[in-house]
Amino acid sequence: MKIDDGQLRERLFGAGGSLPPVTSTLGGKIVSLREGALESEYVGTPAFMNPAGHVQGGILSAMLDDVTALLVTTTLAEGERCATLSLNTSFLRPALPGALLGKSTLVRRGRGVCNVNGELWQGDRLVATASAVCMIVAA
Repeated sequence: MKIDDGQLRERLFGAGGSLPPVTSTLGGKIVSLREGALESEYVGTPAFMNPAGHVQGGILSAMLDDVTALLVTTTLAEGERCATLSLNTSFLRPALPGALLGKSTLVRRGRGVCNVNGELWQGDRLVATASAVCMIVAA
């Protein structure tokens, strides 16, 4: 089912026009959306640092969960929502405080389940990847 830009904006940002609270907490900002792909910027703030001075892995996972779920949200019909069933994350290198770019790609959109891949980049360095399975549910 095709939706217009206004409907898409409302799905992603809510009726009030704002991002989901978790996206805002992570410093998220959608920078690119095309069919089957979404990119969002995030910010690794000092509050997200572990004792080694790197962005804590759970925060990186949350960013990947967010960018993959946002993409699934763009595929939903009126009255549908998504919930993450599984998120398999691989950490490739430490992420430093600062800007991160999340990229998601739709692998498969079924009637009740979506498979999505995610990547988290810091500059030209891939810091983490994820494979997500999202369930589609009636609201």
